[in-house]
Amino acid sequence: MKQVLFFTFLLAFGLASCGQNLGSEEQGGHVESKEQVHGHGEHVNDHMNRSSFESMVANFESTERDQWQQPEKVLAFLGDLEGKKVMDIGSGTGYFSIRMLAAGADVISADVDDRFLEYIAARRDSLQIPVANWETRKIPYNSSSLQAGEVDKVVIVDTYHHIDNRPAYFAEVREGLKPGGTLYVIDFFKRELPVGPSLDHKISKEIVVKELQQAGYTYIELDTTLLPYQFLIKAGF
Repeated sequence: MKQVLFFTFLLAFGLASCGQNLGSEEQGGHVESKEQVHGHGEHVNDHMNRSSFESMVANFESTERDQWQQPEKVLAFLGDLEGKKVMDIGSGTGYFSIRMLAAGADVISADVDDRFLEYIAARRDSLQIPVANWETRKIPYNSSSLQAGEVDKVVIVDTYHHIDNRPAYFAEVREGLKPGGTLYVIDFFKRELPVGPSLDHKISKEIVVKELQQAGYTYIELDTTLLPYQFLIKAGF
């Protein structure tokens, strides 16, 4: 019944398209230490917020996004979600949160922006979903606010660039994962694409892998063929 309700809502709501700006300055195969170590989340978020909230929602939830984001493939990459507790970092409008709920997960939608959290809360309340199954959590740029061993999976889509001091941040995320837990990072290739941010705002997959290794992840799986414009990383420890 839960899954039928969610999928009915998805069809009625008409989800999808995100063009968030990614950040990090890469030169000659390396990233400037300021960006690699500290990030610049607030600056990037200011750039994104030059658009109105309504236009951001329309962009994130447009049907065009479904065509290149291919969420059904992403969900398959995330593996079995039934009975799992998942944090969706940078959840925005809940594009992936609600789909993970439909797949049987309990989800924490985490964002720095109150407007997105209020938007998600309204969606949750309209569906009469208990807060225990779909929690909203405001987080700062420098912390996921996860408790030790709180979740089975953490998912971050098109948001890696917003994070400050990424190796330390994702080391904290690792502590928030249960034993055997997994982090998933999905982001745009660092090349010219018909969707997504400008080239100078993207972070290469090599830098993401390096920073996750610095954060203590000992198992990293990289997929560059599943999606047309994005790479997917699965990281464990």
